[in-house]
Amino acid sequence: MHIHLIDGTYELFRYFYAVPPTPDTNGMEVGAVRGVLGSVLQLLESGATHIGVATDHVIESFRNNLYAGYKTSDGIDPKLWAQFPLLEEALEAMGVKVWAMVEFEADDALAAAAALAAPLPNVERVLVCSPDKDLAQCVRGTRVVQFDRRRNILRDEAGVREKWGIQPQSIPDWLAVVGDTADGFPGLPGWGEKAASAMFAAHPHLEDIPKDIRQWPQGIRGAQRLAGVLQSKWDDALLFRTLATLRTDIPVFQSLDELRWQGPTPAFSTLCQRLQSESLTERAARLSR
Repeated sequence: MHIHLIDGTYELFRYFYAVPPTPDTNGMEVGAVRGVLGSVLQLLESGATHIGVATDHVIESFRNNLYAGYKTSDGIDPKLWAQFPLLEEALEAMGVKVWAMVEFEADDALAAAAALAAPLPNVERVLVCSPDKDLAQCVRGTRVVQFDRRRNILRDEAGVREKWGIQPQSIPDWLAVVGDTADGFPGLPGWGEKAASAMFAAHPHLEDIPKDIRQWPQGIRGAQRLAGVLQSKWDDALLFRTLATLRTDIPVFQSLDELRWQGPTPAFSTLCQRLQSESLTERAARLSR
């Protein structure tokens, strides 16, 4: 059994900027919603049986209380933002498990679902469907992998090491010093990706970094300066790592049966009429026969 966990927020953003504007019967822009629904149906048509989709019902989360600069909903196009609740409603009508996150983020739900599903004996593989680098921390061997559906890239633990030079469990530490502009925290001054990758390949976590720079990996330029930055910005580094660490302790499902797609609900046909997309209804109906 393969479990597909989809980053609905990423998908909605992607389709909003990739497809032409499309109004529903009320004149509301729904092109991105239609795109995501079609994408999920495509996954089902390719043989997927167990699917969960996580969305950011609100962009703000508990992380905004930890760091004032963390990402917010400011600047999101209103026509995109208005499609979030509609996407959640449409996916549920399609019969797909949806995690609409409020206190936590969509990425937390994906991480929690992956951690919960991976140890189950009837699960062969968990595919976290998103290219976002923070989700690389979820990867475990070849059992939990990251799948970039748009570029058809499947990244297991060896792929994470090839891409970033570190183990998946070091991704939050790496982001802590490098920063993540998408999430709104800057990292530490002077720490670039190469230095961070070299360091965390040898010393997986912040606490493992030797205080004596003579024990640092060779080839890190400006080691003395970087050591000074790390010392003076230590609390920032720990905070940024907390921001980058996905939560796996939140409830997402009790049984894998909750993720099994068993066909659309009667409400899906009505909703597709509103979306002016009868083809979505027909595709879902064919799959459920």
